Amino acid sequence: MTRVAVLGAGITGVTTAYALAKRGVDVTLIERHRYAAMETSYANGGQLSASHAEVWNHKATLWNALKWMARRDAPLLLHPAPGWHKLSWFAEFLAAMPDYERNTIATARMAIAARAHLFAWAQAENIAFDHRRAGILHVYRDKAGFERAAGVSRLLARGGLQRRAVTRQEMRAIEPALHGDFYGGYYTDSDSTGDIHKFTSGLADACVRLGVACRFGQGVTALAREHGKVRVSVGDGVGEDSSVFDAVVVCAGTASRAMAAMLGDHVNVYPVKGYSITVQLDDAASQSAAPKVSLLDDATKLVSSRLGEDRLRVAGTAEFNGVNHDIRADRIRPLVRWVEQCFPCINTRKVIPWAGLRPMLPAMLPKVGPGKAPGVYYNTGHGHLGWTLAAATAEMVAEVVVASSSATSR
Repeated sequence: MTRVAVLGAGITGVTTAYALAKRGVDVTLIERHRYAAMETSYANGGQLSASHAEVWNHKATLWNALKWMARRDAPLLLHPAPGWHKLSWFAEFLAAMPDYERNTIATARMAIAARAHLFAWAQAENIAFDHRRAGILHVYRDKAGFERAAGVSRLLARGGLQRRAVTRQEMRAIEPALHGDFYGGYYTDSDSTGDIHKFTSGLADACVRLGVACRFGQGVTALAREHGKVRVSVGDGVGEDSSVFDAVVVCAGTASRAMAAMLGDHVNVYPVKGYSITVQLDDAASQSAAPKVSLLDDATKLVSSRLGEDRLRVAGTAEFNGVNHDIRADRIRPLVRWVEQCFPCINTRKVIPWAGLRPMLPAMLPKVGPGKAPGVYYNTGHGHLGWTLAAATAEMVAEVVVASSSATSR
């Protein structure tokens, strides 16, 4: 039986381990934290959003980045300090701009494919993750933003996704709790929301039932090709150990770049920090005043998801500042203020802040498939769409690993 090490137990690593185990592969899941889903898969915006598949390689993104550089609370914050990693990433980002339409369409197709797998796995493994199929409403505060969204909708339609334009009156009918002056919106009824941490933790438990060996609390210290196989060295802060595997799948988020370098590959993942708040809806008035439909506010670049009856998750912003886990008050404050303005009857006394590093590749498409050396594979670089795409990319990489192993054994 083929022995495969999956590196990283966030949403991409756990779905990859599960997809491989379902195919009869001997899987070892290696994670530096004590539990699954403790970094970027801990408290994201919650949206399973094919309607958010537009890649960022567009002149509007560059204009906003330059316009907002002086604002500490800007939705997109580019730290001016230079660095080779940041410069090389942006050079590749600019080079990918001609592929904006093609990559947006490809992302939409992956997002749609991911739904069927994720929903089937949740049902088969009886995973409760506050899943809500109420759609996602994109809201626009001016005519220019609304009209630009029409072009994005046409691209999404080419990828197989239908989202419809709605008037202000229709927006109120879809989400009566929303306050504010909006021009119009776009509604995608096929999108949904859910708690990424609950899902990933539940699927990790399912992996154990399928025979996956989970090695938590062990960080990867070295990777090396050895006689056609891959040696993985790990440490727990006390001692080190190493094992040899037939193949390895790197699903390590922002750590994937360093791991790929050990294996002779260039995977230019950059850590783009995002923030979220979880508003505890502890009283009946707040629960009644909170939205039930997931929202994306284009002007503020914030999303919201209702998680069960007593939690509202609000997330967004993008901060290019290297590996930095600090939770900044000036970045959290706009999220709280958005809740108070759009849903003024929600009590914001109890708010839990969080920050996570999205693993982004310059072309905004994940790297899924083999590396240069035999036995080396990747499923990483999903950026802000890891929750949305992971089930599809896990199936894709599992198919490639199994096919390659079968060919090698013949």
